Amino acid sequence: MLLIYSHTVSNRWQYICSFIFKEQLGIDFKITIDSQKFKEQEVPKINYSDSKITATEFYIKNHALLFEQQIKEQVIECFTENEHKAFFKTENSDFPFDLFAAAFYLLSRYEEYLPHEKDMYGRYGHQNALAFKQEFLRLPLVNIWINEFAKALSQKFSSLAVQLPGFKFVPTYDIDIAYSYKHKGVLRNIGGFLKSPSLARINVLAGFQKDPFDCYGWLNDLHQQHNLNPIFFFLVAEKNGSYDKNILPHKDTMWKLVKQHAKKYQVGLHPSWQSGDEISLLKKEKEQLEAMCSPGLTAGSGVTRSRQHYIRFHLPQGYQRLIDAGITDDYSMGYGSINGFRASVASSFYWYDLENDQQTSLRIHPFCFMEANSYYEQKQDSAQSFEEMMHYLQVCKKVNGTLISIWHNNFLGTATEFKDWKNVYEKFIFQAQQ
Repeated sequence: MLLIYSHTVSNRWQYICSFIFKEQLGIDFKITIDSQKFKEQEVPKINYSDSKITATEFYIKNHALLFEQQIKEQVIECFTENEHKAFFKTENSDFPFDLFAAAFYLLSRYEEYLPHEKDMYGRYGHQNALAFKQEFLRLPLVNIWINEFAKALSQKFSSLAVQLPGFKFVPTYDIDIAYSYKHKGVLRNIGGFLKSPSLARINVLAGFQKDPFDCYGWLNDLHQQHNLNPIFFFLVAEKNGSYDKNILPHKDTMWKLVKQHAKKYQVGLHPSWQSGDEISLLKKEKEQLEAMCSPGLTAGSGVTRSRQHYIRFHLPQGYQRLIDAGITDDYSMGYGSINGFRASVASSFYWYDLENDQQTSLRIHPFCFMEANSYYEQKQDSAQSFEEMMHYLQVCKKVNGTLISIWHNNFLGTATEFKDWKNVYEKFIFQAQQ
């Protein structure tokens, strides 16, 4: 048991303690505001306040952030510690900065509640982020800090047992457009052919050639071979739009595709672009996907996972809508414009609602790599993208984190513009299992 003293208790303070000690370090802890009892206890103990109490404590001088309730601009001055960036520097402490306040600032996405510029899709632009400006976007900095903190605690208290989580790899897929040519209807195919004449389209529709986006059998073999448990997110908008172009959900082929995957794998909702503008559509799409999955879903479980199409969401409204719709786990925490760790962490965590100043029931699962970012935004070829994936694999393994990747079926089929990406992905899967 670890005893922690603070001059007062707040929701923010309890939240970050639970994340760091319970979830990341496997340490039972108790918070007290009684300095005398804290002084009398001869157990491993941390003093998180503005002055020291005992000679045997682990002391961290606290920043005010965790005991505030308002949302306001914070003074962030980064410095380098153990070759990595840090902020909220402390003096005369057993740790060089207030990692509790710093980790909370990054996990809560505090900066996204402050005035900022949006990108071309109306999203929080990654150029606003501290991680981008200070060049630590490619690192799970919170995990790095926690690992350093664990070492310092163990040196101070040899009897304290730390249990770090193990590395995990979670492959995920967004099925934005299930098939390139098949099952789109006569008008869409005629329009597509007139816009871009293609012999491949004719061969696919005539049954002489496999649809270039149909990689489902290959993926299934890959998952079975490496004993993977992927998550498939399906776009099931009831009508098509500028950004929603999947096979409509009422068509038999989409029902069969979804049901086939629901029997073998975890399936989640890929809320449409339209649902970001029309709130009522979110629940309708969730119900639609649940109907398509049945009876593949566990009885009474429903669809509880989601990832926003185009990674389009805003805090706090976007997450609150998910909770209201019955979503318990969201996989949208990342950028749709650059790869990296949006919340500077390679671990899942509960969303903290800053406006209501409380932890919520929504579990956030951050991703750090999406092949569409590499190809469209970062202008990488498949070889460069593989090197980037290997970087994320190495840093996630080093901190015992979870690596979540996003791939789309169109990159993994036979489309000529994505030649070699399928091979690169298979090569990466092999490395991730080592």
